[in-house]
Amino acid sequence: MAVLLQIRNAHKSYGGQVLLDGADASITDDVKVGFVGRNGTGKSTLLKILLGEEDLDSGDVIRHPKLRLGYLRQHDAFQPEEPVLEFLMRDSGQPDWKCGEVAGQFELKGAYLEGPIGKLSGGWQTRVKLAALLLHSPNLLLLDEPTNFLDLRTQILLEHFLRGYEEACLIVSHDRGFLGATCDHTLELARGKLTMFPGKIDAYLENQVERRAHDERANAAVMAKRRHLEEFIAKNKARASTATRAKSKEKQLEKLDTVDIAADEPTVSIRAPQVEPRRGAALRCVDVTIGYPERTIASDIRVDVDHGMRAAVVGDNGQGKTTFLRTIVDSLPALTGEVRWGHGCSVGIYAQHVYSSLPPKQTVLEFLENTAPAGTKMQEVLNGAASLLFRGGDVKKKISVLSGGERARLCLAGLMLSQHNILVLDEPGNHLDVETVDSLAEALLAYKGTIIFTSHDRHFMKRLATTVIEVRDGRVINYQGNYDSYVYAVNKEIEAGERELATRMSKAPAEALAARGKPAKRNDRDARKELGVLEKTIARLDDQKKTVNARLLETTDPHEAMQLHSELEEVQQQLTEAEDRWCALQEELGEWG
Repeated sequence: MAVLLQIRNAHKSYGGQVLLDGADASITDDVKVGFVGRNGTGKSTLLKILLGEEDLDSGDVIRHPKLRLGYLRQHDAFQPEEPVLEFLMRDSGQPDWKCGEVAGQFELKGAYLEGPIGKLSGGWQTRVKLAALLLHSPNLLLLDEPTNFLDLRTQILLEHFLRGYEEACLIVSHDRGFLGATCDHTLELARGKLTMFPGKIDAYLENQVERRAHDERANAAVMAKRRHLEEFIAKNKARASTATRAKSKEKQLEKLDTVDIAADEPTVSIRAPQVEPRRGAALRCVDVTIGYPERTIASDIRVDVDHGMRAAVVGDNGQGKTTFLRTIVDSLPALTGEVRWGHGCSVGIYAQHVYSSLPPKQTVLEFLENTAPAGTKMQEVLNGAASLLFRGGDVKKKISVLSGGERARLCLAGLMLSQHNILVLDEPGNHLDVETVDSLAEALLAYKGTIIFTSHDRHFMKRLATTVIEVRDGRVINYQGNYDSYVYAVNKEIEAGERELATRMSKAPAEALAARGKPAKRNDRDARKELGVLEKTIARLDDQKKTVNARLLETTDPHEAMQLHSELEEVQQQLTEAEDRWCALQEELGEWG
């Protein structure tokens, strides 16, 4: 067991906000760590420090000489028209068969592998990034909110990959279900301190509650004893016969200390709109076709939602979930058919990007006053603001200065002040931290109206959904099963694909061996394409080798010399492999001899 990364007595501040205050933590090569903490505590800043993109104010980050970091970034230097396979070969320097093997773990094959990256959805591009990461053979993966905007299928693929990944991981996520499925340790950043717990996220949270309860009980016992001693001292101090005993009790009193318990951080307390329950049909879609004039997304839609239901809209990214939601609320006209809302339905909408279109010059209070129903008292508006952490002077803030998370909370505050008996919610948990999402779920469970919603947070979906609407392969249907059965079905499909891949890959070693010695036949165009990629890789590695060699000759620091020597060995190994493959290709093309 080697320590790959160590953070020691780390301090970091931005303006008046202290992010790290003497923080310490170590990450070894045999753990997968879930990294948690509230929005704004400094998790992303710490990742930048670990990557060397920012410096600590004081303290140390100690990296193992053989540390190979892999970082899943939000943006990559894709060339939009570049095919996925070519990108993977160019980025990793690996041959096409190896890139295809790794890409297959993320269902990247056929048109997805040969087609341009720019045509892929965000979720599929994340799969490409993960395949590229794996091809670089990192021994510590840093993943920053990897499940953001990923559909269920891609989340499950990522879980399967991480469970089988034998190296270390540090994963920042608000999705407790995902962390529980992938991580065996939990690291929390709170009040400037890092706390490592050798267990899963649920066990860590339970331990937190138990420790706090224990500390509170211990403090209560100490305070009771203190009162008892104080009473004894007060009664007996003045008497000569008991003064000595009173003095002894004073010494005992001085030694009684309570345990410091950190004050609770502010938490949201969302209250859903107060509406009367209704019966009958809330929504009926009759022979509806959704999409755009130039492209149909789904047709022949016959979907019913009754009052009181909480309908989860599910399906892979790009299948049309948002298009369906936009159509039923009439922000996108149906191409054919009829969308019918029941009598007396009042529909409130939370769209994925609604927070980006808020009036920037209004204050928080002005926005909520304008949003609330006529006749709403000022105290109710202030209570609604406070329930989502807009308290005191915060209500006077201009919307233009609010963060994405604050704007999302403001939209929710406005929606919760309404009297809508139907809520249509498209990804309501995006930009919200765990505590806020939990509070939103509690409020929606108590809501007496009807909810039609979609979310990438499986825990949120499972808690809320009473029925499921599936969008898939040009169809939108009432799914015959609950959310658990839908997740089970997707898991089974993925496992079947993995078995097929494993069977195919079991033949790969022999084929790879043949490719090195006696290349399998393929057209010259593919071979020359790979040859071109290899020549660029060899030139890059050769330059890198020269640079590292020069630094090694100049340095006088033994620690740096060790790091540079390890780096030089790794570059040399990659260079040798690339040159061997280049020679094999030359022979295949018959250009030697």
